Amino acid sequence: MQEAIDKAYVYLVQYGLNIIAAIFIFIIGKWVARLVSQLCEKALVKSKVEKTLATFAKNIIYFGILAFVAIAALNKLGVETNSFLAIIGAAGLAVGLALQGSLSNFAAGVMMVLFQPFRVDDYIEAGGAEGIVHEIQIFSTIIITKDKKRVIVPNAKITGDKITVHPKAG
Repeated sequence: MQEAIDKAYVYLVQYGLNIIAAIFIFIIGKWVARLVSQLCEKALVKSKVEKTLATFAKNIIYFGILAFVAIAALNKLGVETNSFLAIIGAAGLAVGLALQGSLSNFAAGVMMVLFQPFRVDDYIEAGGAEGIVHEIQIFSTIIITKDKKRVIVPNAKITGDKITVHPKAG
């Protein structure tokens, strides 16, 4: 009887410590993910990056770190995580291929925000549209034409062709 109690105690100590360590890893990791993502957002906003892009980057960073933290916590519990990593990689590849067009528009939007070939209120000719830039979004740019029509142009189309920025009168 004493042998069974000793064996149960050994398992409880071994697995109990792993469970406590996994919970500790998850709590600290979640705190670090929130801290790092908020710091990145503040740095992007301070460097005058578009607010939408800063918020998007914050969310991507937070959930990316959180995924690694969850895998580390599961690994501490003794769960084999190689299959999880393979599934995450395959899912990422599938999503990337499915969203290829959207990702190219997103990348073009990021490039436009970073390099600013034009700004809001500039009169431009780009992507087959001509007018005043009303808004530069992550995936598209909204242009108001001379006849007050609202044209939404995918960012990849704008950056994939020539951009003519007309000087402001005044």
